[in-house]
Amino acid sequence: MAQKSIVTEVLKEDAVIRKIRIQGYRIHKNLTVEPNQKFNLIVGPNESGKSTLMEAVALALTGRIHGRTVSEELNPHWFNTAVVEEFIQRRTSGIPVSFPEILIELSFHDLPELQDLCGAINTHVPTTACPGVTMRISANPEYAEELEEWARAPSTLLPVEYYRCDWRSFADRELTTRPKVLATAVINSHTVRTSSGIDYHLRQILGDQLEPAERAQISLEYRRVKASMSNTALNAVNTRMSAIHATLHSRPIALAMDQSARTSWEGVVTPHVDNVPFSMSGQGQQSAIKISLAMNRHAGRAKFVMLEEPENHLTHTSLVTLLSRIESLAGEQQQLFVTTHSSFVLNRLGLDALLLMGNDVATKLSALSPDTVSYFKRLPGYDTLRIVLANRIVLVEGPSDEIVFERIFHDTYGKRPMECGIDVLSMRGLSLARGLELCAALNKPIVALRDNDGVDPDELQSEVATWLKKGERELFVGEVAHGKTLEPQLIHHNGEKLLRDILGIAAHADLLKWMTREKTETALRISSASKNIVPPAYMLEAVQFAHG
Repeated sequence: MAQKSIVTEVLKEDAVIRKIRIQGYRIHKNLTVEPNQKFNLIVGPNESGKSTLMEAVALALTGRIHGRTVSEELNPHWFNTAVVEEFIQRRTSGIPVSFPEILIELSFHDLPELQDLCGAINTHVPTTACPGVTMRISANPEYAEELEEWARAPSTLLPVEYYRCDWRSFADRELTTRPKVLATAVINSHTVRTSSGIDYHLRQILGDQLEPAERAQISLEYRRVKASMSNTALNAVNTRMSAIHATLHSRPIALAMDQSARTSWEGVVTPHVDNVPFSMSGQGQQSAIKISLAMNRHAGRAKFVMLEEPENHLTHTSLVTLLSRIESLAGEQQQLFVTTHSSFVLNRLGLDALLLMGNDVATKLSALSPDTVSYFKRLPGYDTLRIVLANRIVLVEGPSDEIVFERIFHDTYGKRPMECGIDVLSMRGLSLARGLELCAALNKPIVALRDNDGVDPDELQSEVATWLKKGERELFVGEVAHGKTLEPQLIHHNGEKLLRDILGIAAHADLLKWMTREKTETALRISSASKNIVPPAYMLEAVQFAHG
């Protein structure tokens, strides 16, 4: 029984892309990614190359882009601008460098069904045979003279008419169609649509659901229906037209249904949802259907699923339903790549699946403990992406601390924190330790503030010392003698007279009770006051540390 468990575990680990290499393709000059075996949640700032990574992987898996072959869609803007500029600069200087290329390589774990793709012709592990595919777009040597002529007066747009697209396995065998074992589903609401309103990727997904015998049966019956029209609707027309000898040798002309491949049943048979054409369904409904079809537990389901921003066009409730469906349908030997701008998606599917994109690097978040991953899954509404994407983060306990901190920062430096690339985020129930652990795993600078609650600051520091790092991740806590929370700290450093003036509190009112009861209102009045407050010492230190 134990042996069976080990074999199963090996299969779970092996049924995936193990390494992705992209060179010279759009924003990626030289990117290497070792994806997670099941979920890959790709996040990053705008223009960090999230969609480009997805596009490159799909391109190498299928040999197609937007439903057309790579050679049909080849565009000079595919080439990395820095690589092209460097090429032009060197050629202009008389250095005979080679023309820019695009290389996309995917290597797979060594599975029996992938042996046809196995070889040592690759740049990943060139001395060791493994299954994989390579897409290389390079200058065609047959046009060497034309290319050199162009290079004498080059422009930033490469002459792709003189380029060739070479799609091969690591065994150095040319690929002309997608190998069946690399079944791939691309789910994107922005995919190119055909004239009938059904995008190419949905047709591919639907096609994978049909057995060869079923496809043949549908095709045969469709041909019969078309042929029968010659004896029905077209019969009277052909009888009349037979009297017209318009062709050479007086042979009659007649109308008949086109039986060529371009008019096959795939072009006219379209899916419907509750008797409504699929293309007329809502965008959210379309995405959900595509996902269900692609991930269905069926022999023809996709081994690789590429899903762009599943949160688009969905209400919160629908998104919850969709994510539950994704989790339940995901097979052990199925690898998902998901781009998202939603913290809910990130938290729900698991922070341990994170791939953080930026500067030709994809950082995996593998250092988080399983407990912390589970913790964030139970806190799906928390804006985790702000922590993940911020250059520098300030974590405070609540909204009032956030407002007061921003006012102190502005009074000190004349700018809001965000203007300096600093994101101030209220924990709102998030455990400080969990937040610090996440930042430590991301190696992200962080400033954390908390009330002392009557506990010695050194003791509070020691509780989270594992994730603190001098000069990078530090925790600031007010002295116990100055008050347990923010409000008494403010009174201690400013005195009652100044605070009553700023807050507009009458002399007979209990200042501390009012401030404690009206925490957010206190912070808002301080934020909009014409007079500056004297900042609590720990907050001023935090502001100075955050600014650097």
